[in-house]
Amino acid sequence: MFTGLVEDVGTVARADRRSDALVLAIKPGKLPVEELAIGDSICHDGACLTVTERAGGMYTVLAGAETLARTTLGSARIGTKLNLERALRVGDRLGGHWVTGHIDGTGELAARRDLGANLVLVVRTPAPLLRYIVEKGSIAVAGVSLTVNAVDAESFSVAIIPHTWDHTTLGDLTIGGKVNLEVDVLAKHVEKLVRPL
Repeated sequence: MFTGLVEDVGTVARADRRSDALVLAIKPGKLPVEELAIGDSICHDGACLTVTERAGGMYTVLAGAETLARTTLGSARIGTKLNLERALRVGDRLGGHWVTGHIDGTGELAARRDLGANLVLVVRTPAPLLRYIVEKGSIAVAGVSLTVNAVDAESFSVAIIPHTWDHTTLGDLTIGGKVNLEVDVLAKHVEKLVRPL
């Protein structure tokens, strides 16, 4: 379980295809690799992956076929920047919202408006995901917990403050850029519970 509060931005140092999977070696910016254990869960742009090795100031994860099909990680190359967050520990503050690290799909940046004190991002989103996105609800965009400002028939918008664009990859997004999306898991559970069998 995660909060969507990004701890670090890491860089892909190696990306090796293995059959239907991609092995990524990640060099964190400030996250101490020596504190990571084999088997730890880390969110990479919102996608939960397991640490399989660590050495030389880097750690390795494997993104399987399902992850590559649903996320932006399939296009990760050497030099790609990724938002990183370690799993929540019992007793930690929950400053964002409940994020599972299980990506529902991807969206595309349709517009960005710099308002000075914040940056508004409009994300074009597949209709099956939009049903779970509500105004003032929570959404994880590239692993970042954000509050939804507005929703229409094909997109939603969020506002990010200078701290967020300075400490995540969201400030680097360009029009047409893809982002991982995780909708609020509670909305999906409620829908299933109220849907007739």
